[in-house]
Amino acid sequence: MSKDTNFIGQPIFSQLLKFISKSKIDRIALKNKADRYTKKFTTYNHLVVMLYSVFEGVSSLREAVIGMLANSYKINHLGLNYMPKRSTLSDANKRRSSKVFEDIYMKIYQDNRQFLSDSHDSKLDLKRLFMIDSTTISLFKAILKAVGRNPLNGKKKGGIKAHVLINAQENTPILVRYSSAARHDKNFLKHVDLAKGSIIVFDRAYNDYKQYARFGDEEIIFVTRQKKNAIFEQGELFEVPNKTDSGVQKDEEIFLTFKENKEEKKLRTRRITYYDKDRDKTLVFITNNFEFDAETIALIYKKRWQIETLFKQLKQNFPLKYFLGDNQNAIEIQIWVSMIANLLVTLLKNKLKRKWAFSNLVSLIRMHLMDYINIYKFLENPEKSWQEVNKKRKNEYQNSLFPT
Repeated sequence: MSKDTNFIGQPIFSQLLKFISKSKIDRIALKNKADRYTKKFTTYNHLVVMLYSVFEGVSSLREAVIGMLANSYKINHLGLNYMPKRSTLSDANKRRSSKVFEDIYMKIYQDNRQFLSDSHDSKLDLKRLFMIDSTTISLFKAILKAVGRNPLNGKKKGGIKAHVLINAQENTPILVRYSSAARHDKNFLKHVDLAKGSIIVFDRAYNDYKQYARFGDEEIIFVTRQKKNAIFEQGELFEVPNKTDSGVQKDEEIFLTFKENKEEKKLRTRRITYYDKDRDKTLVFITNNFEFDAETIALIYKKRWQIETLFKQLKQNFPLKYFLGDNQNAIEIQIWVSMIANLLVTLLKNKLKRKWAFSNLVSLIRMHLMDYINIYKFLENPEKSWQEVNKKRKNEYQNSLFPT
């Protein structure tokens, strides 16, 4: 019998679930009263079934339930003690609050964040750099209100918008809020609560001078783009040193006007005009920081692309095309579980010494989710088993009087 160490007594799915503490999920469920009227289909069972659905990319409740039943002899490894019917899963997606899945995500993140730090930049302190952006998931208008005017063909889709805050060093969402796609992005800023000295960067869709003033009061540095139609009062013009990046065209002080409690106030900010030769485009940044050089401000905004890459990773590997429910709560649950799946794969990737593309890991997990493979040993040396089989065959051939 082969003694291949790449095989193990638990499926890959079970090994990924080791990042999740069942006892902690039970405590989170108790806190949120998520299992109050539940006899068998607990929050933990719900999470595992939804994770299976996300990893396998199922398109219906039937696929999710039948897929798991086809692996019924492996279910004990997952800690499941009950398999739901389609109606049970549908009801749970409708009635169990998505808030419990948000708390589960945050608990997994907090318990494992030491494995998430993988970014380095000599010019920026990434521990205090944060980014904000949003991504829209298209839905039918009947579920959430659509954005924009009605099209001429009369067909209009609604959407749910996920507003995300990430830390640049961890590249993992640390704050997520959902809204209708029709709601203005700037409403998300009031949820942001960062430590003194933090740096936050976002695009001009989050234009809110009142929140900019709050960041200043809390000693948080913000960097963003200025809207084209912005009205401002010019102040001092700063000299651009000769050694500065040639892309910096102008560096000046400006004052922005906003109202608070019916009282008109002025916000002192810095305006930097920068020419991006790679894109052949002139960009105008505003910030409340007057100490960094203009080149550093441009570099901070450039780092914002990192969150766009995260959205691309999520949408490519866990595409939200089919939802296991036709209500907002079910949709939010599926998005949260997709983010949990993304976090689990990120943790796996960061614990490996060998470098792997994220999409390759997801493909491997999807194909072998319920197979008994030691995921860590296999990924560190995928060719090892094949080399050992060939070596064994070669030895048998050499020692045989009648080789085949």
